[in-house]
Amino acid sequence: MYIDGKAMAVEILAQLKEAVALLPVAPRLAVLTCSPNFETQKFLTLKQRRAQEVGIDIQVVELDGTVSLAEVAAMVSTLALTCDGLIIQFPFPHLATEDLIPLIPVTHDVDVMQYQGELDALLPPVVGAIHVISEAHSIVWENAQVVVVGNGRLVGAPAALYARARGARVTVVTKDSKNLEVTKDADMIILGAGVPNLLTASMVKPGVVVFDAGTSEEGGLLVGDAAREVADVAALTTPVPGGIGPITIAILLRNLIILQSRK
Repeated sequence: MYIDGKAMAVEILAQLKEAVALLPVAPRLAVLTCSPNFETQKFLTLKQRRAQEVGIDIQVVELDGTVSLAEVAAMVSTLALTCDGLIIQFPFPHLATEDLIPLIPVTHDVDVMQYQGELDALLPPVVGAIHVISEAHSIVWENAQVVVVGNGRLVGAPAALYARARGARVTVVTKDSKNLEVTKDADMIILGAGVPNLLTASMVKPGVVVFDAGTSEEGGLLVGDAAREVADVAALTTPVPGGIGPITIAILLRNLIILQSRK
């Protein structure tokens, strides 16, 4: 069964639109990007569209490929004075992610880059999307065998922390791991490698739940990490596009509204 992430996002966005309409000042979101690739540009366009639909002011600043870390830091400091939330849209081709993350003030961090597995605080957008789907479909995490494919800061790392906090037994692998077929024994699989068709039907057991948050470009189209035939074996799976992505944007905008309320 495919999860209709678009429909779930529509419900969340409708609630956010009502909340924004009651605010004296619209929340303000700033996004810094640098030489965005195909996947990044698609995601930026969707963020802009959904923010505008909800009534959020959004400013996207595209920096050139020669920008220095000091210049990014200065831009962040300036934007933080006038916005409620701030995103550094990774990757920056020539700057290290671990150098950029500390530049984001916690008070403006809608991506929740400093997440440590808390369940009672703001959730990183991908984790928030997984949580929303889990609640809607009564997915049980306690003692579940969960395999996370990828250990990046936006998907794999926070998803593993969340799964452990929910009581799951978690194994983290990467696209290059020799034991990648550990997925055959998984009750749940969270994908964030960004490799088309990395997970095939022969690598999963019947009834598995697959959260596909991997995105990459193939033939001019946005695709996930799971091959299409995985959906024939899984109990639940999220398509790409139209699965986790739309919910992720809705959660990000909800985080913005919460951060604004704390100022």
